[in-house]
Amino acid sequence: MARIEAADFHDIAKPGDVRLSPDGEQVAFVRKVPDDDESYESTVHLVPSDGSEDPRQFTVSEGGDSQPRWSPSGDRIAFVSNRGKDDDRPQLWIIPVGGGEARQVTEVPAGVQGISWSPDGTRIAFTQSTTADEREEGLDVDISEEDEYERETPDPRVIDRTVYRTAQQYFDGARSHVYVAHVGTALAGVDDVEVERVTDGDVDFASPEWGDASTLYYTAQDVGDDPDDSHRYSIYAYDTNADEAEKVHESSGWGAGIAANGDGRVAFLYSEEDQMSIQPTELKTVDVASGDVAWITEELDRGLGYEAAPQWGPDGEQIHFSTPDEGKTSVWCAPGDASEAPSRVVRPGAVSAAHVGEDQLAFAMSEWDHPGDVFVCSRQHADQPGLDGGTGVSRGGCRRLTELNDGYLDDVDVQEPEELHFNSEQGEVHGWTITPEDFDEDDSYPLAVEVHGGPHAMWTTAGTMWHEFQTLAARGYVVFWSNPRGSTGYGTEYMQAIERDWGDVTLTDVMAGVDLLTERDYVDEDDVHLTGGSFGGFMTSWAVGQTDFFTSAVSQRGVYDLTGFYGSTDGAYSLVEGDFDTTPWEEPEFLWEKSPMGHAHEVDTPTLLIHSDDDYRTPVCTAELWHRILRKQGTDTRFVRYPREGHELSRSGEPGHIVDRIERIARWFDGYSEYQDAERALDREANDGLSAGEEADGDDESEE
Repeated sequence: MARIEAADFHDIAKPGDVRLSPDGEQVAFVRKVPDDDESYESTVHLVPSDGSEDPRQFTVSEGGDSQPRWSPSGDRIAFVSNRGKDDDRPQLWIIPVGGGEARQVTEVPAGVQGISWSPDGTRIAFTQSTTADEREEGLDVDISEEDEYERETPDPRVIDRTVYRTAQQYFDGARSHVYVAHVGTALAGVDDVEVERVTDGDVDFASPEWGDASTLYYTAQDVGDDPDDSHRYSIYAYDTNADEAEKVHESSGWGAGIAANGDGRVAFLYSEEDQMSIQPTELKTVDVASGDVAWITEELDRGLGYEAAPQWGPDGEQIHFSTPDEGKTSVWCAPGDASEAPSRVVRPGAVSAAHVGEDQLAFAMSEWDHPGDVFVCSRQHADQPGLDGGTGVSRGGCRRLTELNDGYLDDVDVQEPEELHFNSEQGEVHGWTITPEDFDEDDSYPLAVEVHGGPHAMWTTAGTMWHEFQTLAARGYVVFWSNPRGSTGYGTEYMQAIERDWGDVTLTDVMAGVDLLTERDYVDEDDVHLTGGSFGGFMTSWAVGQTDFFTSAVSQRGVYDLTGFYGSTDGAYSLVEGDFDTTPWEEPEFLWEKSPMGHAHEVDTPTLLIHSDDDYRTPVCTAELWHRILRKQGTDTRFVRYPREGHELSRSGEPGHIVDRIERIARWFDGYSEYQDAERALDREANDGLSAGEEADGDDESEE
């Protein structure tokens, strides 16, 4: 069997955007796989829900297809794609299911997001971010007559907003608005599709969802003197016949995903305003006619996650949602009026996308033995502990429909995790470990410790970290990861345990797991390495400022100074206000003491820093200060910065960068481990031993 390597990322396909057809007979999903070092190929595939046939590729494109959505009649699929474009502005396309060519139906300046069919199949709602000038000139609905339209970048940028950038881009005066494309009931005449904007104003609108055929619901970030500085949002009902919108409810939450049924009930996310980052996100519904609010998750000690999207079942009576749940994902259902407590539909593994059908639930899921596949299960089997593994029908009526990586998995040695439950100072902590291939308990191995981001997140045995964990194990490391206090999936009290103390509480729990493993004879307690990204980067830099225990460390896209983070991040500054219950001007010395930067002068551990140039969630400025301090005091360090990347580097960055990042982590660890025959990265050429270096050598030879 071949050893798993970082470069294998180019061979790994992952599913997403899973959607059951209206008749429940087919499942549409997106297959995403690296195309080259800089881009991905994503195409829509179809597979029978009974597993009677293999999946078939449904769209063919150079570029990316995503968001497949069945028409209510099931005869068409709408999707968004940037095919044929030289930019990242995906447009709306429609393709007949029975055969025929896909047809582009929009040409809008900012691209199409969040598409939703009307119940009668005549319209598709979507959002895009447009400027006031574009809206005034009518360019927001059609730029087909413009010659290679490009939005001008302000020079200089004049900032008049509290939050003026996010992800990898500046807003530059653009606001998110809701649009409707009138696509009719057939493909005839799609070239003449009318696009109309249904919202207006200098606020952001999002989450368009149809109720009945004439009612479109959406949310607006329009509450307060400064909506950017408020987590309250409004829910509106837009009457398409009367061309009028009415505010039907106001709520608070981080993430404003909604779902509507045809009877005038809207499900929405809710969090307490003063605990926006530490309070689990709850699910409520509002009856638009009466204004009555039902609290769906009141008796469930699990949060939905801030970006969760609830779904109504086809009957419009049951609302479905997912939660992190002790290292797995649970899908729940409950009556929309909260007359009964939620019941679990399935708890299979790491679910990344799910869709509710008449009698079935379809979802994308990864586990330790595969990086992602499509499954269906019966909605009638509640409280099932999980899948039996393998192919075919398994416990709870679940069926595996794809084996996207069967060829790759047949040739590599995948390590099965050992589940750990260990005691820390405040109780039990959940974690996992995997050992190297050809593991011999009589031998000794270095330990690689991984810390998750968030801080309020949860790791599983798979998910986006599957490849990184398996790669490190293949290189000879015992790998350990866990869900310390602060993690989601273990209840409110557990999640809130790091209030006003991200560092010490989390480190105590992580070290309890490290102590457990280093007590085993095959783990060398003098050869332990640490890494993590985002909050995991915070924890990596915090740990090396508190202890010299670790042999080496790699801090990725971290938060190093809470005050600097507060001032430079996007809306995530609320994490400081929510988790620490303070602001920089109220307790500057406290925030400095609780920041890794306040202890940077104590760091002796060789530490590699990895960051993205366009990361506006954890901007690179505080990493620059951390790196300079380490250099000034003579600590082994290096700063690696990735152009064109944002905060999602490890999950959706350019394939070449994802591979390079994993290789650099391993190379840094190798250089300080007694078990690896490798020099320090600092003593090698910048790209020596990396795929980038091999490619450069190959290029030089070909040119000669």
